[in-house]
Amino acid sequence: MKRHIPNFITCLNLLSGCIGTVSALAGQFEFVAFCIVASGIFDFFDGMVARALHVKSPIGKELDSLADVVSFGVLPGAVLYKMLLVALPASAYLPYLGFAVTLFSALRLARFNVDARQSTDFIGLNTPMNAFYVMSLPFLGEAYGHIVYHPAFLVGNIVVTSLLLVSNIRLFSLKLDAWSWQRNKWKFVLVMLSAVLVIAVGFAAIPAVLVLYFLLSYIHFRQQA
Repeated sequence: MKRHIPNFITCLNLLSGCIGTVSALAGQFEFVAFCIVASGIFDFFDGMVARALHVKSPIGKELDSLADVVSFGVLPGAVLYKMLLVALPASAYLPYLGFAVTLFSALRLARFNVDARQSTDFIGLNTPMNAFYVMSLPFLGEAYGHIVYHPAFLVGNIVVTSLLLVSNIRLFSLKLDAWSWQRNKWKFVLVMLSAVLVIAVGFAAIPAVLVLYFLLSYIHFRQQA
């Protein structure tokens, strides 16, 4: 039975992504945020459980990517599609541009699966972090709607995040192979600062977390060089 536990957790990630996508199309962004957080937790723990139980398998790896395409690809695409519908109510086609993020997320995950350089760290923005960033936009829109819901701002975000997904920027993974402070100090710093920001500001803090992620990853790899 234990060999099925990680795959069950991965399926929970997929289910949460499906429910979140339906909620996004209904404009229920607060519930979408809950779904993305749940998917992120399931995505973090499925691999950890597989390693702990010594039941890693090729099927589990493929299932994980398929779940991530939905939870961190289709779901943020649906969020952007819904936001563009609000920004451009008279346009019949432009809102579908939001799903460009879905396409680039799928490409990002396919590259990850075949790129041996990404066994411990990332090359390009990882899909969970991108999904969290996209999810923060409706919350920022509550205070800065005239900016966030401007078509140029949304399209610009789609272009930039899509390119970041397939870029060659190196970013560290938050999955730990040891609890050593010396080896993981910048990862711990990111987690602690992110927790403070999210507690203080909520999901609107995610853009600042993303900037921190890029900055601390740069410092981390520069010190390793």
